[in-house]
Amino acid sequence: MSRPRWPPSVLLVAGIVAAVFAFAGGCGAAEDPAKPASDEPAQDGAAPPPDQANAAAADAQTDKPAEKPPEGQAEKPWAPPAFTERRAERDRMVRQIQAYGLTEKPVLEAMRSVPRHEFVPEALSRQAYDDGPLPIGYGQTISQPYIVAEMTRQLGLEAGAKVLEIGTGSGYQAAVLTHFTRNVYTMEIVGPLAEAAGKRLRRLGYDVVAVRHGDGYEGWPEKGPFDAIIVTCATGQIPPPLIKQLKAGGRMVIPVGGPFSIQRLMLVVKDEAGDVSSRSLMAVQFVPLLRRDPTRD
Repeated sequence: MSRPRWPPSVLLVAGIVAAVFAFAGGCGAAEDPAKPASDEPAQDGAAPPPDQANAAAADAQTDKPAEKPPEGQAEKPWAPPAFTERRAERDRMVRQIQAYGLTEKPVLEAMRSVPRHEFVPEALSRQAYDDGPLPIGYGQTISQPYIVAEMTRQLGLEAGAKVLEIGTGSGYQAAVLTHFTRNVYTMEIVGPLAEAAGKRLRRLGYDVVAVRHGDGYEGWPEKGPFDAIIVTCATGQIPPPLIKQLKAGGRMVIPVGGPFSIQRLMLVVKDEAGDVSSRSLMAVQFVPLLRRDPTRD
């Protein structure tokens, strides 16, 4: 399958960000010996095409998660909402993901279940199930479906895990995560995106997601530690606060790199003794992690 061809306007909005092949924050990074056939990354939130990848292998709940029951009482059962619209297109999208070699049924079913067309601008709805990133405004994008699936897979989530997402965007990745756990916390620095994502998630029934408008570099310490952290924007080095908030035995997936070059999608693991290791998964391009809300003066 050839790389998806996107209009110049989409590629411009996606932007280019840069690559780092080892962490600068004191975490020893080792290159994955199974590199993709090419290190040329696809656009923001995107991966190399399948032939290369196979070679490598309602209102925002700002600062407030879904209410928890008193200690000693069981939580109400959680089941993600079900949708029937555009099912055939979602099935086609999943087949595209499978073409990369991703076969884990829980991940594929989560991707099949979430209505991606609800998380993209209406003008781009017809492209919602194509295998590529799409702009969502404010210089941000919704990631390529395969990348969403692969990053989710790399987290190795177990039922009941507590997950932190940095870079809410439209809320799509957070919705996918709810198919594995109800304990999903997500942060977005762009105020209008955070507000819109919170409303969208609640409207669609993903009301267990807690959305916070804030600086993702600092994480969400009062809700940590987290079993898993997923970062959907690139940073020049792994933020130390995120490493600190990762639970012993936890996993983090994060694109590492600065502006205008190749980035590496990295898997970071903290063992039971608290020691941190990392390895490169693939070349990618994501928009940069922002430290200041561009919608504020």
